[in-house]
Amino acid sequence: MYSIGELSRRTGVKVPTIRYYEQMGLLAAAGRTEGNQRRYDRAGLERLSFIRHARDLGLSIEAIRELADLSTRPDAPCADAHRIARAHRSAIRARIDKLTRLEAELGRIETVCDADTVGECRIIEALADHGLCAGEH
Repeated sequence: MYSIGELSRRTGVKVPTIRYYEQMGLLAAAGRTEGNQRRYDRAGLERLSFIRHARDLGLSIEAIRELADLSTRPDAPCADAHRIARAHRSAIRARIDKLTRLEAELGRIETVCDADTVGECRIIEALADHGLCAGEH
């Protein structure tokens, strides 16, 4: 059995976040000792590790909830897990595309500025007027 502090140390998840996951229903509420301390079993540790890794991969709480529910049904088809992974990867690609456009635009803005003072700075001017950007970003 693990205290909440031990669970935190083993998973790298902060204690308030563990409590939040319990409130959200992602992690089963731990049993309590006579001294009212939470005690987690191995399954709680594994579930929290699952949640932590999924969060590290950027999955939403709802996606994690759905995947965690799927994990309790080992005989269920894997199609829903694939759907969640595909949707998340698609969202990541969209963010990467947007970040690439932002990087290109910032690079363009930076290269067109050769001013010595802020009063003549094309970077400040471009940030103040979206119409000066080369395209949508």
